[in-house]
Formats: sequence, structure tokens, C-alpha cells
Amino acid sequence: MAGQTSTLLRKAARVPVTAALVCAGVLAAGPVAAADDGSDPTAQQLADDAKKELLNADSLHIALANRSDDRDTRTPAAFDLRLDEDGNCAGSLRMGTGGADGGSVELVKRGDEVWMKPDATFWKTQVPGGGGELAAQLFGDRYVHGTTDDPMLDGLAETCDLDAFRGQLEDGSARAAQDRLTKGDTTKVEGTEVVPLTGQDDGNRITLYVTSDEPHQLVRATEKGPDDDLTMTLTDYGKPVPSATPSADESVDISKLHAVDPDQSPPQA
Repeated sequence: MAGQTSTLLRKAARVPVTAALVCAGVLAAGPVAAADDGSDPTAQQLADDAKKELLNADSLHIALANRSDDRDTRTPAAFDLRLDEDGNCAGSLRMGTGGADGGSVELVKRGDEVWMKPDATFWKTQVPGGGGELAAQLFGDRYVHGTTDDPMLDGLAETCDLDAFRGQLEDGSARAAQDRLTKGDTTKVEGTEVVPLTGQDDGNRITLYVTSDEPHQLVRATEKGPDDDLTMTLTDYGKPVPSATPSADESVDISKLHAVDPDQSPPQA
């Protein structure tokens, strides 16, 4: 069972990487499409400032929604994660796109320790055979606890690493094709005045919403195309990640998960 769960968690770990690449191409975009009157920051200046704020933030709250039409219980549909440059994080991940329900997982990482709490639907849809049903019964509403030394959990280290997120942002910007940015009219996101910056990346339309007032921070990014419909929200720049961790009574050692036989049938009531 260890190999199946490890592969799944590694797939989930790539979600923040996708979030970084949503905006990387546009943050690296080229000349402004419209003429600048000199009174306000240009689109490129706003993008440069937003990128600088992202790269300098020591903690962030990132949420991503994937509204793809492809029905797949094993594709992450959403995550809501607070993470910092020390590798700490707290949040949740929901699986299943296109209306499919793949269940959800609560995640906590503090230092090298990791806690994950899948719900019953997650166990049953993500782990094949009777092992998923058995795991759902065995662990119930408790966290599986271990460290990043365990191969089943080491993929979560990247999920929770803000430096990895920022590294993907820089790598994506370096590879991005230079394109023009269009600066839109000021609007509001969650009550905050923002300036939309629109561009193209690999055929998809990407819009970045950057605060109109200084410091110019990216607060939302969207990517829309024939096969993609993503929305990323970024808040709480510099706000510490909650330090609370699940108690021993709420947790089960990951060795119990390694011991689950994926071919074993759950006990019948």
C-alpha cells in the first residue's frame, strides 16, 4: 500500500507548483501593450513589483481551485494552504475534478513532522482494492503521523515549502515566452482595489490581479483555456503559519498504514 499512497501524495505535491506556473509566464511578460501616460505604474512595473513581493514573502496563504471539466477522482481540484519558507504548513487538499468526488485530506507539517487526515471518501477512491475501505475503518477521524524521512510523506515536503513555490515561479519566469501585457481598469477583489494584468501563456489567457496601492501584491490569478480553468488566491503575506499540531490522541503512527494489505478485505459488520 505504501507505493500507491506515496505516488498519490507526490501528485498532490505538484499542485503548488502548478499554482506558481499559473502566473510565472505573465510576470515575465514583455512590453506594455497600451501607451503609458506616466502618471501610474505601467503593467510591467506592477508585474515586477508583484513578483518581488512574492519572492520576498516569508509566508503566504495560497488557495487554488481547478474547475477542469475532465472527470477524474485522482486529480486535485482544490487546495487551501498556509506555508512558509521554513517548510511549515497547514491546510487541506480536495481531490476530484469535473464533478468527481475523490475525497479530501487535512495536512499539517511542522519541521520534519507531518500529519495527514484523509476522509473516508479519499481512502476509498484513492486506494484500490479493499485496502482503502480497510484504511478508512482503521484510521477513522484520526491523523496519520510520521516524518519526511518516510517515503510515503516526503513528497509533502515540497507541497509545504514556500521556497519550492518561489523557485518554480522564478524557473517559470525564466522560461516564459515574452509577450505583451494589457493593463485593465481598476476593479475590486474581496473588497481590495486591484489592477488586472492580462496576457497569454501557451495559448491560455492569464489574468493577474495586483493591488493598486503599494505594496503592489498579487492577490488573485486566473488561467483559462480549452482544457484549463484555474483560479489562485494569495493572501496573508508575512502572516505566520498556525503552529498548533494534532495531539497524540488524534494521531496514528504511519507504520500502521505501511502494515495495511491493499488486497485485504475489510471486516464485515
